Amino acid sequence: MEEKPIMEVTTFKVKSGVSTSVFNNRDASISSDFTSKQPGFIKRISGVTETGEIGVVVFWKSLTDADASMSQFMKDQSVADYGAMIDESTMKLTRFTMDKSFDAHSSDFVEVMTFDLNSGTETLAFNAINDRVAKEVTAPKRGFIQRLSGSNEDGNQAVAVFWDNKINSDAALQPFMNSPISQQFMGMMDQTSVWMGRYQTLTSLPKELSKKDKVIALLNSFNTGDQTPISYINPNKYIQHNLGVADGLAGFGAVMQHAPPGGFKAEVIRAFEDGEYVFTHTQYDFFGPKAGFDVFRFENGLIVEHWDNLLEVQPPNPSGHTQFDGATQITDLDKSESNQQVVRDLLEKVFMKGEMDKIATYINPTKYTQHNPGVGDGLDGLGNAMKAMAENGVMMQYDKIHKVLGEGDFVLAMSEGKLGKDPTAYYDLFRLENGQIVEHWDVIAPIPPKAEWKNENGKF
Repeated sequence: MEEKPIMEVTTFKVKSGVSTSVFNNRDASISSDFTSKQPGFIKRISGVTETGEIGVVVFWKSLTDADASMSQFMKDQSVADYGAMIDESTMKLTRFTMDKSFDAHSSDFVEVMTFDLNSGTETLAFNAINDRVAKEVTAPKRGFIQRLSGSNEDGNQAVAVFWDNKINSDAALQPFMNSPISQQFMGMMDQTSVWMGRYQTLTSLPKELSKKDKVIALLNSFNTGDQTPISYINPNKYIQHNLGVADGLAGFGAVMQHAPPGGFKAEVIRAFEDGEYVFTHTQYDFFGPKAGFDVFRFENGLIVEHWDNLLEVQPPNPSGHTQFDGATQITDLDKSESNQQVVRDLLEKVFMKGEMDKIATYINPTKYTQHNPGVGDGLDGLGNAMKAMAENGVMMQYDKIHKVLGEGDFVLAMSEGKLGKDPTAYYDLFRLENGQIVEHWDVIAPIPPKAEWKNENGKF
């Protein structure tokens, strides 16, 4: 009797500062050079959801083979760089014994659903309905390749459906939900346990780099010395707003030529894309350790403009947070615009108009993590810091908001004002939950006098 295969499903998100193209290329080499070499290997498929979650589905001949491969992966240093790109807090692994052998080698889109059965549901009755769904609902649809079902020792159930492409999978989704047989099938499930991942295979994705990937590659070139990312900058139009750097590509090159022994270093902690803009939160070694926000504008796929704000790395703040720690994963992609409006309203109404009674409307009064080097958590921490500045005759003043950019739950505001009497650039990064700000990072830096500028473009 042929042993039934094991389907191993691993889901996770990559760290925010990881280049998608770098990860995808490394994932392909992991499949060809490591996983496929392990005993009992059958097939490995990696995919990504529309929200950026990665799913890796591997088929093994036995559970023993799956366990042995995972053990080898955890101790093999040749794959450690791949593991370092994964946000471990998001990682989940489950395994299922499937009903038939894998035979969907041409699939470019995969649906995986896991669930528990309702208490009292008979397995034989469920299997009968499951078979009807497979034959009468799913199999006749355009683009269908294969459907596998399985379960594990904990009683969890799994269904994996393989399609030729996402378009055909999308087209089949609503008819599936409307089918009486499917509704009976879904009714046998404990709805609180249902999870579904819909994955476009990484190998079928377009090979052209995203704007975010190009920026990450450019900043990572400080570490590698790779000259390729320089080609992502328009050689005929590069408007520089770092006032210590000359305009154009020549100015960028001049900075690189004056790098100290060992060069500059850059670790991208967070990276975001908003239309033609990409903005990053980066830990630099740039004439000393620095925290920085960079904003790049693209035209026709090339970088044509750059803004930044840099500050020396400081000790942890009164609440023990650094300028870099905290959340990195992007969520709530459907709330990008509304979250940007919350930030704009906070700056305009509270910090520019002085309507302090409205601050709890925009900042969560019970959950506010602060990464400013001198400010503690919560509204109390913010209030204490502002009181201390006032007592020392230093006022923090916002005069103009130049840009508000965002992706999902993260929003960056670029503002101009004064800190005391000094013209100041404020770069504030906020994270929001349910329409309120719950986390904040910033870089506050003086704007140098015009006599010191190396370009005529201005700070903003």
